[in-house]
Amino acid sequence: MQRLRPKILKEEYGATKEKGQNARLSSFVGAMAIADLVKTTLGPKGMDKILQSVGGEGGKKEATITNDGATILRSIMPENAAAKILINTSKTQDQEVGDGTTSVAVLAGELLREAERLVHRKIHPQTILVGWRKSIKVAREALALSAKDNALDEKKFKEDLLSIARTTISSKILNTHKEKFAHLAVDAVMRLAGKIDLEGIQIIKKSGGTLEDSYLDDGFILEKQIGIGQLKRIENAKILIANTPMDTDKIKIFGARVKVSSMTSVANIEQAEKDKMKEKVQKILKTGCTCFINRQLIYNYPEQLFTKAGIMSIEHADFVGVERMALVTGAEIASTFDKPELIKLGKCDLIEEIMIGESRCIRFSGVAKGEACSVVLRGASSQILEEAERSLHDALCVLTQTTRNTKTVLGGGCSEMMMAEAVERLAQETPGKEAFAMEAFARAIRQIPVILADNAGYDSSKLVAELRAMHHKNFDLDNPCTMGLDMDAGTVGDVAKLRIIESYKCKSQVVISAHEAAEMIVRVDEIITCAPRQRSR
Repeated sequence: MQRLRPKILKEEYGATKEKGQNARLSSFVGAMAIADLVKTTLGPKGMDKILQSVGGEGGKKEATITNDGATILRSIMPENAAAKILINTSKTQDQEVGDGTTSVAVLAGELLREAERLVHRKIHPQTILVGWRKSIKVAREALALSAKDNALDEKKFKEDLLSIARTTISSKILNTHKEKFAHLAVDAVMRLAGKIDLEGIQIIKKSGGTLEDSYLDDGFILEKQIGIGQLKRIENAKILIANTPMDTDKIKIFGARVKVSSMTSVANIEQAEKDKMKEKVQKILKTGCTCFINRQLIYNYPEQLFTKAGIMSIEHADFVGVERMALVTGAEIASTFDKPELIKLGKCDLIEEIMIGESRCIRFSGVAKGEACSVVLRGASSQILEEAERSLHDALCVLTQTTRNTKTVLGGGCSEMMMAEAVERLAQETPGKEAFAMEAFARAIRQIPVILADNAGYDSSKLVAELRAMHHKNFDLDNPCTMGLDMDAGTVGDVAKLRIIESYKCKSQVVISAHEAAEMIVRVDEIITCAPRQRSR
């Protein structure tokens, strides 16, 4: 008698189930497609992508030109579940370190490419994972032993930061002005004095001029204007930052109707509203502030009262502007003013109106948080400015992480070749099928310098073979080989002398994240597509 299989999924409503080889292949293909998508953007000679939205505000199609892996992956909405895992891992890398997002996706994709070949050779996924776990342990140990730390020597550490900034920026749009922006980023980060909070560094984008016209301003710049007829310059300012309505304090009762018998009654109501606003302004003046910054609008009448009292007023400073101003000036955001003595005012040495291109802005110099500064970016178009901001933000994130974890490693494919060599030596000593997984892990890591060379248009087979031979011959973790790829000359060179240096934290996190993402996908043996919940009729 034939046994009937119970139906678990409601297939008529769209629920599906893939098992075994089909499910695994589907996961591998989806993740590898994501890796191939961003592969060509990797390295100093990587290409850019144009991201075009289907429809923005008013049906307009907006275009973004970028080679930032996080921006590209954040913009796509894949159907494949494994692809989503890879995208989320890349986002985590961006949040954790700020750079290396493309490397994470590419390395995870290469690991899965190698895993697919091993699965076809009838090697069980769990055997692959055991070999990978041993490989990642050896690779991380080799990377840690090769890392250098110059934190105790201030001059050498600053040179390391400059080298890291140059390496990070070399793959971005700012590459043509690499030296200028490397110094700019390092100067901004050094002002933070070891803090990793980037709120104190404000990036302002102003169209016009060229990227070469960008500069670092010691003060804090607010993209707003001072009230009409008010002072354009105040020294030793006391700043009150508020989030309060400054139109009229009406009694807001929906559906209410007021009937009056004459225009005099209307005038009396208007006068009562004015009196309430005047009383509110008087309470603000009792705090002793000389500059009033409000997140909301300030209407004509209260602005007149501030002007008459000699107080500078700035309206409509958005949420980010208000919070950042409170942070750098040492103020607290106030909403009520019944107890003026409890309101904490911010301080700065000078407030003045300046011109950036054709725009008027307000600069706050000598703020309470002395490490605060502003980076003014100039460029020909909004797309260039946005990409320049993304590039500079990546550099700032990596530099701030390096000031916290001060170890550095060599770039240009040197660290990857060294880790691959360490894993291969472990594979030669390991019996059984795990050795195949270790060799696959080494091949995947070695693909990073291959892709770097391919993207630059060089002969990757020749360069990587030469580089591999050098690392095999001179392998010594106590005195690691310093040879890597010189992308400017298209040859193998000494990256230590070329000062191609990367953050140890960033490189280590790339390997860890890529391995974890790949391991999660390799463990999949079944894909269940759940049917949407049906609405009751």
